[in-house]
Amino acid sequence: MRRFLAFLCFLVLTPAAMAHPAPDGFADLAERLSPAVVNISAAQRLDSGDGLPEFPEGSPLERFNDIFGDAPRIANSLGSGFIIDSEGLVVTNNHVIDGADEVEVALPDGRVFPAEVVGIDPVTDLAVLRMQVNEPLPSVSFGDSDTARVGDWVIAIGNPFGLGGTLTAGVVSARGREAGGRYDDYIQTDVAINTGNSGGPLFDMDGNVVGVNTLILSPTGASVGISLSIPSNIATRVVDQLIEYGETRRGWLGVSVIRVTPELAESYELDVPYGAIVSRVEADGPAQEGGLRQGDLVLRFDNRRVRDSQSFPRMVAESEIGRTVDVEIIRRDRPMTLRVEIGQLQEEGSETSAASESDGVLDPTVPDSNVVLGMTLGALDAPSRRRYRVDPDAEGVLVTDVDANSDAAGKVRPGDVIEEVEFTRVETIADIREIIANHGGGPVRFQINRGGQYVLQSIRP
Repeated sequence: MRRFLAFLCFLVLTPAAMAHPAPDGFADLAERLSPAVVNISAAQRLDSGDGLPEFPEGSPLERFNDIFGDAPRIANSLGSGFIIDSEGLVVTNNHVIDGADEVEVALPDGRVFPAEVVGIDPVTDLAVLRMQVNEPLPSVSFGDSDTARVGDWVIAIGNPFGLGGTLTAGVVSARGREAGGRYDDYIQTDVAINTGNSGGPLFDMDGNVVGVNTLILSPTGASVGISLSIPSNIATRVVDQLIEYGETRRGWLGVSVIRVTPELAESYELDVPYGAIVSRVEADGPAQEGGLRQGDLVLRFDNRRVRDSQSFPRMVAESEIGRTVDVEIIRRDRPMTLRVEIGQLQEEGSETSAASESDGVLDPTVPDSNVVLGMTLGALDAPSRRRYRVDPDAEGVLVTDVDANSDAAGKVRPGDVIEEVEFTRVETIADIREIIANHGGGPVRFQINRGGQYVLQSIRP
């Protein structure tokens, strides 16, 4: 009996037993939070040129052109949103109200208010609206999305298929999901999200907004259990700027970066791949003025570890404009710290791009041949420049073929120009062989000019 009681005490005191149990239900949360979740209706007037097509001249139906030709069409879209301020500020997705001439916000109690657009951010797909109200309204608050762990319970309240006031529940399935955007860092959940849920809130069990429901991954267009939400810690910064400035103001360095592959990590003697490799530096940008160069491996930015080439642009964008930060890099195997002043990104152009994922290297084979590490190399003369459409500024050794069974396959292409090997300029095949022979084994790093783009590849001998 004593052993049984001791075992029960052990269960009670273990971390697993002390964790929050599955909730009995969400009725209390729904009752408290639903009044602040709204339906968004956006209407766009289309000109006759955008509406019904005209019937061709001579057609029996030509007479209907006079009836329908000038009649405007109205395109409507429905979505969700949530009130973050008692004076009527609403957060939703940009794609819900994009191009709308009129926006209305419907409260759960049936009241409908016209709304004006305070600001939009197409990059993160967020928008802020202001309802025209003369009384305080119920509101909800943003929470800390960094505390949302995989396995935590979350709920969504929204307007799927125009039904309004619908609650769905599930758990956080994953963090840090990407969907092709510049600053993606989505929370993935298995909460049912469908058409009309866009812009609605994702709540934690304390009733805080930890995400803005934005899109789903589905082969059918309906929910299959993979829903993506913008983390509140990203949304908060964007929303605050839209309210204050009517636009977003992001930090900018003026660089493009590529990812660090496992082979490149080994060549830099990193235990695990992390950081981002600078592939391009814009002229007269903050990065150039701060001393960053093509080929630099950025390991830390503003005293924070750079996880990968996708997170680095996001770290820069979130930085305070005009502030000078430390950038810790490795340049030609030598660590150093640069001081760079953050500029302001002009949204019309693009600043950093997350990934032109490439690598490249060689391996010596027959000493007297032009084949090195599975790559067939040749002289970079005028005929070869024309044949392979080589960038006019490229200087080095031309790759004309790649052995499909070599480590260079998939990393190096015919038409690539090897400009540096292990950060040493090369002009001949002999230069490349000498560097590899003295390298001491392990992956060899090749700086390649591919159509004017910088590519860094690591190739195993």
